[in-house]
Amino acid sequence: YQLCLNSLTQDHEGMLVRPPNPFLVKCLLVAVVAGEIDLEMFSQLRQKHPSITVDNQVIEPSVLVSKTADLDYIKFTWNHMTDLEFKQRVKEEKTIKKADFIHILQVLYYVKDPDATISFFQSLLSQTGKLLITLVSGTTGREILWRKYKRQLATYPGQYISMDDIKGMLDSKGISYRSYQMPSYLDISECFVEGNETAPVEMKEGVLEMLRHPDCSAETDGKIIFNNSIEALVLDPLP
Repeated sequence: YQLCLNSLTQDHEGMLVRPPNPFLVKCLLVAVVAGEIDLEMFSQLRQKHPSITVDNQVIEPSVLVSKTADLDYIKFTWNHMTDLEFKQRVKEEKTIKKADFIHILQVLYYVKDPDATISFFQSLLSQTGKLLITLVSGTTGREILWRKYKRQLATYPGQYISMDDIKGMLDSKGISYRSYQMPSYLDISECFVEGNETAPVEMKEGVLEMLRHPDCSAETDGKIIFNNSIEALVLDPLP
């Protein structure tokens, strides 16, 4: 996220040397999580540029904001709607409010057409805007586990895709991007404790064997640490 933040500020370098008062960054957050990451990014951006104000459109509001102090420099616009409803509203209003920064955070599992969703939000970028897509990496234990046990594990109303799928879509269209790996690990040692809730014997044995496989996890200090890393892509505006 720091690399993306650096990219955003560097592209506005001409403005940041002698920023207008206040310096305004227009953002759009599309997320299904609490918003900690974006608030941290805004905080760091403000530390570097104290005169900044942020106009932040949010699809999927977060209660975290009500618990966070010193957000007077951010104007929040809450949109209680899905990405499709937001897209329809933009079409109906026939006025596109360009954004300097758009973050699609762990959302693409839940959309019917990830390719079209990315293209739509990319079209909302300003001339120097950046689109940040955050999703599970295609090289994680989670990816390996899901590919083998998809039918048994598909218990939520969405589809499973990884960043490898997204990069394949972008590559097929000749769209360039910058990729950043963000390591993330989970202690799954309790999965191997006898007496915990279990699945059918064959599935249990297969899943536990795969969870423990070096491609999925590493054993450290007697603990089994699962690779659940995230990958971030940064895209420029559409030509």
